Amino acid sequence: MSLTTRILFLVLLALAPAFAIQGYNEFALRAARDASVRADTMATARDVAEDLGQVADGVRQALNLVAQDESVRGLEPAACTDYLRRAAAELPHVNLLALTRPDGVVVCNSIGSAPGTYSNAGRAYHRRVTAEGGFVMGNYARGVATGKDSIHFAQPMRGPDGGTRGVLVASVDLAWLSQHLQQALRLPSTSLTVADEDNVIIARRPDSAEWIGKPIPPERVAMLAGRGEGVRMDLGIDGRERILANARPRSAAVRAWITVGRDHEAAFADVEAATRRGLELMAAGVALAVAAALTAGRLFIRRPFDRLLRTAAAWRTGDLGARTGMRRTDEFGQLGRELDAMAGTIQRNEGDLRAEVRRAGELQERQVTLLHELNHRVKNTLATVQALARQSTRGGEAQGERLEARILALSKTHDLLTRDDWTSAPLREVLEGEIGPYRDHPARFEVEGPDLDLPARHVLALGMTLHELTTNAAKHGALSVERGRIRIVWRSSRAEDGALRLHLDWIETDGPLTERPARRGFGTRLIGVSVENELDGRVAMDFATSGLHCSVDVPLAAVGGMMQPHIASTRQ
Repeated sequence: MSLTTRILFLVLLALAPAFAIQGYNEFALRAARDASVRADTMATARDVAEDLGQVADGVRQALNLVAQDESVRGLEPAACTDYLRRAAAELPHVNLLALTRPDGVVVCNSIGSAPGTYSNAGRAYHRRVTAEGGFVMGNYARGVATGKDSIHFAQPMRGPDGGTRGVLVASVDLAWLSQHLQQALRLPSTSLTVADEDNVIIARRPDSAEWIGKPIPPERVAMLAGRGEGVRMDLGIDGRERILANARPRSAAVRAWITVGRDHEAAFADVEAATRRGLELMAAGVALAVAAALTAGRLFIRRPFDRLLRTAAAWRTGDLGARTGMRRTDEFGQLGRELDAMAGTIQRNEGDLRAEVRRAGELQERQVTLLHELNHRVKNTLATVQALARQSTRGGEAQGERLEARILALSKTHDLLTRDDWTSAPLREVLEGEIGPYRDHPARFEVEGPDLDLPARHVLALGMTLHELTTNAAKHGALSVERGRIRIVWRSSRAEDGALRLHLDWIETDGPLTERPARRGFGTRLIGVSVENELDGRVAMDFATSGLHCSVDVPLAAVGGMMQPHIASTRQ
């Protein structure tokens, strides 16, 4: 890596905190805007629901007033028609006021239809008002008498005996309803959809004429039924990405869904613009910083550095009389003067220096040999630590604690190997290093097997395997409860091909009920890698309800030495 590249790297490293702060501010700004837009959208949806409820209350009050007229109560067609016509003229949002008998046959209406001209008996709102005996809101309908898209409100008219003498009906124009409800929308880009009990659109903005009377797509009906009131990010029925809020009117008589959608692009337009400006300013700042660093580096670093290099090159060719001649007061000047003094000393003591160089060469050869051996040992260890870190650090602080425990387990096995110059270590001591901290009960463990010396590769791999089994037992298995027991048994045998193999069983009992996990965790994968890949062995995990049973079978062809096997069964 050249000096210029290093200077640029240092500049970028110095700018890294600014990038981090900008990224954090961007994240915080977007999160705050998202929360604000969601809250505003939900509030708007509830305002529209409240407006719809107020429209229904206004119609109910109007019908109560109409029911007080004597011509209406007396079911007098001519007088009733005249009164309803005058009443409808005072209500611009009402297409029609009508009075029907309980069987749905019209008695009179505000447009002068003759008695018996049509019947509302087939309308859902008529069936509901006669069944429930109260004020109700109907579904989308095209008026029989008016021919307009309407929503009907109906209320029973009681007689002196308390029975239903007739049904008063008010038909509200849906075009007016869309215009009225959209007044609660504070932004032009906000969409509004109101659907009746049958999921048919009765009010819409924008494109109300295109959508009124059409059913909501089935997938959105299922979404409304499943999620209910709330806010979500999704595509609107017009295909634009929106922040959608669903709400219902509080009045039980008004059965409708209100969906308000804030256009995502419009809601975050100023945030996107600020982000672009920030990126442009940061790019300009980086360009200026790089240009300044290159210029200053060339004047104050590169030139004196090249001078030092030229002098050093002359010394390398044997010209010890070459000097830097630097008289600057900065660090490079001090270094140049020191180097010149050093060259003079070397030149005066060239003979002694050659002898020292020869001794240094011999020492260096011995150091290289030791470093090669150390490098071989450290590479194997770092490969294991790298795999642990790459997997464990993905889960945050909890995984970090697991990483620390795994590296501690690895260090224990290193201690055992270091004691015997990295040749071998007893299996029993490797096992004791893992289960020792959990011997809080006299009969917690049952350990049975011959004394075996394992080679270094087996010590590391089996040490990590036993650590993962012990940690899992402490968190989820037999060691997580007081009555839990673990039996650990191993033996050595020769296979059919004559190769010596080690078989170890880890059996947990009296612990919590176990079941096979839904996914293969990192600990299970680490055991598989340690046994199958590192040792060319086999591992089997049986998640029985009585407790985990793990079987490990590995070849022992590389064991440097094995003591005469004798059974040493102990309960710990």
